[in-house]
Amino acid sequence: MKRTPMTLRGAEALRAELKKLKSEARPNIIKAIAEARGHGDLSENAEYHAAREQQGFIEGRIKEIEGKLANAEVIDPLNLPHTGKVVFGAIVELQDQAGDVRVEYQIVGEDEADIRARRLSVSSPIARALVGKVEGDVVEVAAPGGTRSYEILVIRFG
Repeated sequence: MKRTPMTLRGAEALRAELKKLKSEARPNIIKAIAEARGHGDLSENAEYHAAREQQGFIEGRIKEIEGKLANAEVIDPLNLPHTGKVVFGAIVELQDQAGDVRVEYQIVGEDEADIRARRLSVSSPIARALVGKVEGDVVEVAAPGGTRSYEILVIRFG
């Protein structure tokens, strides 16, 4: 099976969510199901059916997170050799050639991507264009509004 790259921060966030689901959400929903059962006829008991549906969601999410962690290749960007090239985990400062706008992104695993937090999936078009490049390189990225050019100003880790 193919390993999925994930930053240390991303793996820790998934582990924290898994712990919360197992130690809080799962016991709470089991208690809610038991209470709903006590209200009588299960065929017309909306609380019971809602609690069972929620239990299915929680159990599904637990399995999903466990699978992601089992297949994760956790990479701490601070421990990577610094070759001067953009690699997974790098924080890259870019200059948009068209609008004189500076942007900064970190290249992360797919599950960690969050454009508002300036984290790009390693499989995104921008990240794919950046990987392997060095400071001073100009990359072309196909965007919905047309091709954009970015100059790599700074590459750092951490």
